[in-house]
Amino acid sequence: MTRAGRLRLRPGPLRAAAGLAAIFVVARVVYRVLFHGADGSGVVLLPLAAVRLPAPFSWVTLLGPVTIDGLWDAILSALPIAAVILLCGLLNALFDISRAFGLLARRGPLRGIARALAVAWSTLPGLGQAVRTVHTAQRLRGEKAGPRMLVPVLERTLERAAAVANGLELRGFGGAPVDGECLTPVTVRDAAFGFGDAPVLSVPQLSLGTGVLAVATGPTGSGKSTMLRGLAGLVDHVDGGWSTGVVEVAGHARRRTPPRDSSRLVGVVLQNPREGFCSELVRDEIGLSLQLRGVASTIVTARVDEVAERLGIAHLRDRAVHALSAGEATMVAIAAAVVERPILLLVDEPLADLDADARARVVAALESLAHEGGVCVLVAEHRAAAFEDVADEWWTIEAGSLSEQSETKRLSRPALPPLDSHRVSAPSLRSPARRTEVASPSALSASHVRIALDDTIAVTDATLSLARGEIAAVIGPNGAGKSSLLMALALPPRDLVVTGRPVLVPDASDDLFTRDTVAAECARADRRARRADISSQTATAERFAAFLDLDTGGLRERMTRHPLDLSLGERRCLAIALQLARAPEALLIDEPTRGLDARARDQVREALSRAADAGTAVLVATHDVDFAHSLGARILPMSDGVVPAAVTDEPHRSVDHLPHIDLPSPVERATDSTSVRAQSADVPEDSRVSSRFARSTNGGEAASRSARSTNGSEGASPRSTNGWHGGRLALLAANLVALAAFTWPFVAVAVPSQATAAVPWVALALAPVAVIVAIAALDQTVRSAHTLAYLGVLAAIGTALRIASTGVGGVEAVFILLVLAGRAFGARFGMLLGVATILLSSTVFGGFGPWTPFQMFACAWVGGGAGLLPRRVRGWGEIVMLCAYGAVASYLFGLLLNLWFWPFAIGSGTTISYAPGAPLVENLGSFLLYSLVTSTAGWDTLRAITTIAGVVLIGRPVLAALRRAKPVALRAPAPPSTRDVSDS
Repeated sequence: MTRAGRLRLRPGPLRAAAGLAAIFVVARVVYRVLFHGADGSGVVLLPLAAVRLPAPFSWVTLLGPVTIDGLWDAILSALPIAAVILLCGLLNALFDISRAFGLLARRGPLRGIARALAVAWSTLPGLGQAVRTVHTAQRLRGEKAGPRMLVPVLERTLERAAAVANGLELRGFGGAPVDGECLTPVTVRDAAFGFGDAPVLSVPQLSLGTGVLAVATGPTGSGKSTMLRGLAGLVDHVDGGWSTGVVEVAGHARRRTPPRDSSRLVGVVLQNPREGFCSELVRDEIGLSLQLRGVASTIVTARVDEVAERLGIAHLRDRAVHALSAGEATMVAIAAAVVERPILLLVDEPLADLDADARARVVAALESLAHEGGVCVLVAEHRAAAFEDVADEWWTIEAGSLSEQSETKRLSRPALPPLDSHRVSAPSLRSPARRTEVASPSALSASHVRIALDDTIAVTDATLSLARGEIAAVIGPNGAGKSSLLMALALPPRDLVVTGRPVLVPDASDDLFTRDTVAAECARADRRARRADISSQTATAERFAAFLDLDTGGLRERMTRHPLDLSLGERRCLAIALQLARAPEALLIDEPTRGLDARARDQVREALSRAADAGTAVLVATHDVDFAHSLGARILPMSDGVVPAAVTDEPHRSVDHLPHIDLPSPVERATDSTSVRAQSADVPEDSRVSSRFARSTNGGEAASRSARSTNGSEGASPRSTNGWHGGRLALLAANLVALAAFTWPFVAVAVPSQATAAVPWVALALAPVAVIVAIAALDQTVRSAHTLAYLGVLAAIGTALRIASTGVGGVEAVFILLVLAGRAFGARFGMLLGVATILLSSTVFGGFGPWTPFQMFACAWVGGGAGLLPRRVRGWGEIVMLCAYGAVASYLFGLLLNLWFWPFAIGSGTTISYAPGAPLVENLGSFLLYSLVTSTAGWDTLRAITTIAGVVLIGRPVLAALRRAKPVALRAPAPPSTRDVSDS
């Protein structure tokens, strides 16, 4: 969300309006000339012969003489409409509509839609980055940009939607705050967490008190994140999972209390916090939970300033969240989690991808929150050594069970058991000396590399050379330029000479995947290698199996999985195998151990060692010095863009300068919470988030996870049901009014003749009113955090597609998204997406005007209609059905938008002008002829072709991605034997 600021003129919307007004005047003149409306009594400029059309258009005359006064009259008749267009452009230039999103999201009847638009607005910068990142990843694989690239972009944005949904749920969106027991933050006995029929983790006993810093460790996939999500309430109420036994947080049974209701009591920092940010600015992100509860803005500002000062991030308050480094993002996420002074703070992998300084700051902040602020802090972390001196309790997960870890066992660090029965042997460790004694021709070299990104010098001076089979590691802190250096070596700019044929596995290696199975990825890599005349005795799948020491059964089982369903270590090894299929002379890999536990690190180390044994030079960029030494790598220090940098003995920056976090005691926090509630009680009832509106948009789909998991407690009251019935009637009435506004030239026939002149202006006035009523009715369905998040993120994608196709006559890719999303998520969601896409795109390029309400309804009907198609059709039959629907919708969309504007566009004086009081058949014929000339034969046909081509090319994978992300209908319920366990 943006903050309201000083009124200023933005020239972009004004320039666009001026251009549109000029085009309208020219179009009016062309219509007058084409349809015998430019004749007069003045000097004849063009003596064109008049041509009368045969029946059924016998009243239409084409061409005719063109006179000076006829042209002048045409220009003058267009000026009033052109002036309206310019006025709309001026208003768009003066007022930034995006500022209203944040205000409407806090209170009022439209806060659900406004919050979704705020999420979409904050998503737009990241969406552009996602497109660039995926495009770069495809170039790294040697692929050209194409429609397939949209699939990983969509998957990335859907992952962001899920993270945003979790963030909104954990911040209290749609919740009814409850009080808690401050002295017993966590009580778990004989509990288990799982999904479907598969238990993930058992917790025999876990009890944590206030002021305790506890650390939970365990291998990747052992259940650390599941445990934290279970304590946060996400497993039962959001993820579609289940829990058994006693799970109490702050005195509340977790299965009975959704996260949105306990948001004041439990703060949560999930993995990769940047993905879950819901606001545009840091200060808005920190204060989001207070805003959602309707707390007065002065109190929100004071609390945000207080927390930011205490955490030492006051200088970040006005920065955009997408511009934060990894360490800064983690600190902001911690601040957002503790702004309501919770009793319990759950933190998942806070040290992933941080350098030593950032890790020290995060550890110091968590230690201060626990020992000085009195918060119960539970951390799940691979890098447990960073907490050695500050943690009070240690817990470990082994064989699917959580147990307290004794100090002796913790210090001994025993080897982890094998991951599964398909693993043949434990990964072998290479002798460090082998990597430094290699003497062979150079496989990779570059001198005096200098890389500038916009106005920033990312790499100042880098020189390096690697021999065949050698392993080297570029070591440096975050921001040193390591990633920029590797990217420049893999995709060198024109002025950089790189010797060798390197390939790069980027930090975000998942972006390399574009197929829906591991087998398809491997087969694609092998086909491209054969086309490039690259001979290899080892297939990509065999190389992948060798990296993981898998037998035939283990490989076969993994080949049918989606690449993103593999573990982190396995995905990284798959990316390495895919890139090695190109037989490079050098393998570059960025941050290979990010987020990996000891076993996964061993998997990656084995893969890199095998690549080096085969003669490939390996260059690693990391700040994990221990991993580099375990590879026996030659260390290339990097600092401030220089390689090799001078090595000094200067210690890491001290974190003593961090302000102490002196939060109130648990009892004081309870008192303070009561005070804040009393202050927020002064806010009108309709401006506060109410649980009775917490319903999901389904459009034929299943109810929300939360409603199912809480046995219908969410939105199940008669009051909320009656409210939605009233909303349906309002929505129906708004659509009927909108249809009448679209068809006013024909509706006017039923109006008394003395009122005919007022009909078009009444239609223009009714359209925005109908839009507001429709949005208010649909807004009642945006009380589910997941609905809101997916709506916001997909609206951002729709906006990007609409803007990208602006000016390309008829090639409107946004219809592809509306049809596919409406099909996957239902009719109401499709309508919401159509409305939100037009609102957001008009905000971005300042395109608001009298036409906007008509565009919103037309797009809403396109998305809603897709959700009403027969549900049982699947496979290629579904694609054929969607293509047919997309073609019909494209033509109907053009006809509707032409219909309301036709009398304004043509004006009077031509043979196809709207004639009040004329027979319906004559006006209908004139309109159809106008529409045929204007858009049906051109724009609408291109729109239909674009929609059909898009649905055929990417329809199946996009539908699969949308349905895979769909939070409710695809989740199996908990088995009866586990759900019947008492909460007592």
